[in-house]
This record gives sequence, structure tokens and C-alpha cells, in this order.
Amino acid sequence: MPAKKAIKKTPKKKSPYFNRELSWLSFNRRVLDLALSKSQPLLERLKFLSIVTSNLDEFFEIRVAGLIQQVEAGVVRAGIDGLGPKEQLRRIHDITSALVKDTYECWRNQIVPNLKGEGITFKQTSELTRKEKSWLDAYFQEQVYPVLTPMAIDPAHPFPQLANKSLNILLCIDDPSSDEEESKIAIIPVPRILPRVIQIETRDDSIVCIFLSDLIKMFVKRLFPGYKIKGAWAFRITRNSDLYIDEEEVENLLKTIEEEIHKMRRGDPVRLEIEDQVDSDILGRLLQAIELSKEYVYLIDGPINLMRLMSVYGMIDRPDLKDTSFHPYTPHPLAVSSDIFQSISKEDHLLHHPYDSFGPVVEFLNTAARDPQVFAIKQTLYRTSGDSPIINALKLASENGKQVTALVELKARFDELNNIQWARELEEKGVHVVYGLVGLKTHCKTCLVVRRENDGLRRYCHLGTGNYNPKTAKIYTDLSLFTASEEITSEVADLFNTLTGFSRKPEFKHLLIAPFNLHAQMQKLIQRETRNAKAGKPARIIAKTNSLIEKDTIDNLYQASKAGVKINCIVRGICGLVPGVTGLSENITVHSILGRFLEHSRIYYFENTGGEPEVYIGSADWMPRNFFRRIECVFPIKDPKLKAEIIDNIIPAMLRDTTATLLKSNGAYRQARHRNQEAFSSQDFFLEQAGERQDKDEGLLAEG
Repeated sequence: MPAKKAIKKTPKKKSPYFNRELSWLSFNRRVLDLALSKSQPLLERLKFLSIVTSNLDEFFEIRVAGLIQQVEAGVVRAGIDGLGPKEQLRRIHDITSALVKDTYECWRNQIVPNLKGEGITFKQTSELTRKEKSWLDAYFQEQVYPVLTPMAIDPAHPFPQLANKSLNILLCIDDPSSDEEESKIAIIPVPRILPRVIQIETRDDSIVCIFLSDLIKMFVKRLFPGYKIKGAWAFRITRNSDLYIDEEEVENLLKTIEEEIHKMRRGDPVRLEIEDQVDSDILGRLLQAIELSKEYVYLIDGPINLMRLMSVYGMIDRPDLKDTSFHPYTPHPLAVSSDIFQSISKEDHLLHHPYDSFGPVVEFLNTAARDPQVFAIKQTLYRTSGDSPIINALKLASENGKQVTALVELKARFDELNNIQWARELEEKGVHVVYGLVGLKTHCKTCLVVRRENDGLRRYCHLGTGNYNPKTAKIYTDLSLFTASEEITSEVADLFNTLTGFSRKPEFKHLLIAPFNLHAQMQKLIQRETRNAKAGKPARIIAKTNSLIEKDTIDNLYQASKAGVKINCIVRGICGLVPGVTGLSENITVHSILGRFLEHSRIYYFENTGGEPEVYIGSADWMPRNFFRRIECVFPIKDPKLKAEIIDNIIPAMLRDTTATLLKSNGAYRQARHRNQEAFSSQDFFLEQAGERQDKDEGLLAEG
């Protein structure tokens, strides 16, 4: 018999897209790298550790919860990367387990010892002195004991509905007077009002802290007199947060998951974090009670919920262990509120936050609220602060007889209740509050002021990449524009009319507005660069965005790369594009900048050979939800001086940043800095520039 020919197996073709969820986890790993970095001030490292935990909470509440729903509903459809829900969950479990392990090793082996070296000690109960125990005893009796409610679990006391991400203590208890062999279990829900980290009073300048969960376990016997406490373990449950379901996911899930299943799974546990010394039998009984599979259990060697360390950052007054403070720069033409409209009428103004102050934005509204010549203000609100001067300015404007319209996005994730409260407060002051278009989140950052002047009505507007939130404006990098340009302000007016009235197909020539023309125009701009490259002309695209995951956009960038277009992407978080692949994306690089400030600005540059380079900034990332399920505003920078600031200063500094990491074709990130290359931080560079501008202005004022 002739020998059988060996059958050659065709190697499985690698997907030209990265998975969204795994890319996000890679981003959170880079945040952890900052906590591990000895180049960061110690308390900043503590803060980054807290952010890692907070990020992971949201990931489980939204992304993991959605995948579990899909698996339970029998969904097998894969995403653009080829991974189905089951495979995604398997990989997520492996990655998050390692991430959690490394996070707690960072806490135990680096942060805690280094803090102790600085006179800041986190103590275990076994390490407490007699005086410290005495102080904690009094604190427990006065501040903690009165608000605790122990809950027995037995046939007469069913398992309680524990709040999402709340701290709880699980106990194993024996009754010495009973012959029952099986121990009882009980739970102590810990009220959120109690501080999770307690600073013990000392007679010197040393700082000694203990976690609330350890304090409760110290004195837990007082809550169960007559019983023997065999074990006590802190835990918390993360739930599928119904309020926080991403509209992008809902749109996809509605095609395959019946509404009844979605409602039935509302609020179900998706993760259990519990101290790793927990008795296995007691853990099994807890899992049975909450109906959670063991694969979603994370055994923790350390305090539950490191996000609470953020309070420590604010508690400890040690400037030497934090980033150097700075004062944001306020451009002189915008520093005098009485002249702000005159300044904007003369020329456009670009602000680069937080290096430039957010104050002029607040003053713009405050001045409009007081100015008798202003008779209308229109404002979008996605997220803002609890004591927001923006809200106060809108209230004042309404009280002063202005026509004030506020578009409040009630579905801004994790800010729903706050936004409802602000909406009611505004309505009580006579502000006309509307909620945008059905099925679309209002995510654009726009403010329009209509003013009566000698030659008629004039419109002034502020457009930005970030929220109208003075607090986040100090820690997020964003760009914002003041302009009185008629071609821009008239279209901003059309946008507000679309949001408050009826307009099925609004037309915009200068603004790129989702979901109407943003996606189509972005594809056209990319395709124009592709044609230029094919014609032998210089062609280049630079895109700075938080996330890049939309398939059409990625495919068009691949086509542009194959045509020879040089493409630089600066993507902070999720990136589905695979760079550096021969024949597909060898002309594309992807940088990620993480640092002191959260990179939040969106900038889009197109070479436009034969014409002027085009620069757009705005609220939209390159994601399906931004293109199709949100109201977004991306706008051109046309003033030559402001365009040059972005092209010649801001973008080159970001691309030069050696603190950035570069995405490789295998999904890993590596440091952008090469051997012997001088270290350079774009964020530090912009801080230095702001200081130099401030010094220059002060010098000119002194001379004048």
C-alpha cells in the first residue's frame, strides 16, 4: 500500500483585532505598573493601587456581568476578535486572578513597608500596643458598636440581600450549650458611613492606622454574647449593576437575550472577594446562599477593597510623598471676567487643562449669568461635581431672567442619582431641563451663550473634550475652545435645537456630530489620506483617543497603512487595532500615556496634502457607542495660531514621551524609551510651559 500523504494543517489565521475586554485589562495592568514604579511618589503609588481596584470593580459590574448573561442565555456569537463569551470569561479569569495577586503583593511587600519607613504604619491586630488596643476599644464602643447589626443565618433568618460592593463580616459560630455538630453562620453588614481606615491617636507625629474590618473582628464577641466565635472573615460581593448596563451592550444583547432573562439576572453576584483564611465549608455555604459559582471567588491576602486607600491619600498631609503642587495658568485675556466676551469676539482661545485653569469656563458662565445683555444660555451636562459652580451659575442666570436650557444626561454611568438631583434643583430655579434624544446618551461638551450687542445678536460658545466638572478638570487632561465664529456657533445652535426639538436629519458642515455625520466623515478623512498616499503625496494621520475599537475605523486605518500612510495612534486604554503587522499595519504605531493626570483629550490630525492640515478635537472616542449611540461633538480648530499649538507643540510632545508604552503586535506593551535616550514626560513638559507662561505674564504686568 502506498504511504499516506501527511496532511498539512493550515495554521489558524491570527485575528487582526485585539479583544476589547482583554485590552482593557492590559490597560489596568499598566495602571498597576505605576503603583509598582519607584519613580512615583509613595502616596501617588498608593493612589494608583486604589485606582486599579476601582477600575476592576466597574469591569466586573459591567463587562463581566454582560458576558455571564450571554453565556447563561446560550449566546455563542464571537466578536470581531473571534472570541466567544465563554472563552472571554476563561481568559478574563486567568488575567484578573494574576492582576489581583500582584496588586496585593504590591500592597504587602512594597507600599506597607515603604510607608512604615516614612512613619506611617498599618498594623495587624497582633501588632497593637496595649495603649492602642485601649484606644480602639473606646472607639469601637462609641463609634462602631452602636451602628452594627449582626444577622444570624438559619431557617428563621434567611440570607440577607447584601448591597453591591458593601463590606461585610462572615462569622462561624458555635453555641456551647447546644449538641448541634454543624456550626452556625452569621453576617455583619458594615454601614458605609463608617470610615474603612481608622487613624489611631498617638502622642507623637507618627501615623498608625488599622482597617475597620480588623477592628470589628477584634471585638466581634461583644455582638454574640454566650457564643464561641470560631472564625471571622471580611468579604464583599460585586453585583451585576442594572442601572449601569452599557447601552452598547444592551443593543447587542436584546437580539439574543429575552428581556425576562435580563430582568431575572438583575443584581446577581458576579464576584466574591473574601479573606483567604476562610473555612472551606463556610465558604461553600456562603456560595450556595448567594448562588455564585466558585470560579468567581477571589481569595484575598490583605484588606478587602483597596479602593478605600484613596481616603488615606487625603488623610495624610505629607506633601513630600505626593506630586509637587502646581497652579494652573490662566491666559491674561480670559483672566478678567468683565472682558471675556470682548476677548472671545476678537479671537478664539484654546485651553489645555489641567495645565490651563478651568476657571475661565466657570467665569464664562458666571459672567453670562450676571450680564444684562445675555438673554439665553444653553448647556450640556454629562458629569459635574456635587458643589458645582456650573450648576450654581445656571441657577443664577435663571433667577436673573435669562432663558436657560440644560441638557442633563441621566444615564451617565455611576452619576445617575447625582444628575437626577441636579436636574430637580435646576427645574426648581426655572431652568428648562431636557434629556436629549431617546436611545442616545448626550455626551457632547457644549455651552452656547446668546448676547444682544449693538449690531444685533451674537453667539458665543465653549466646546470641549471633557466634562463641565471643575474637580476632574484638575486631574484630567482635556482641551477646550472659546469661539464666536459664526460658522461654528450657528451649528452649535442647530445642535441644541436638534436635542430639544425635532430634527430627523440635521445637517452640519463644520461640526462632526454623532450619530449623524461623525462616523461617515471620519472614514472619509482617513480614506482621503489613503488616496493621497497612493498618489505619491505625503499623508499622515495622528489620533489621540481614550479607546479605539470600532471595526470600520480600524479597517480603514489598515487600508491607509497598506497604502503608505504614516499613522500614530495615542490610545490610553482599549485598543482593538493590531499595529506593526507586515502587509497590514506596519505603518501604524500605538502609544499609551499614563501618568499623574488621566489622559482624556481627543485629538484627530489629518495631513490633507494640497490643503491645510486639518485638526479636530471633541468628546468622541473611536468606539461604536460614540459613533452610533451617543450625541457627540467633534469640531475643527481653524485659527492658525491655535492649530499650530496643537500640531507643533502638543502632539510632538506626546509622541516624544518616554514614559509612554508602545503596543506590540502580540498585544504586549513595552516602554517607549530606548537605551541612552533622554527621559521626557509630556505631562511634566506641559506643567513647565504653564509655569513659564505665568511668569511671562506676571513680568509683563510688572513692566506695564
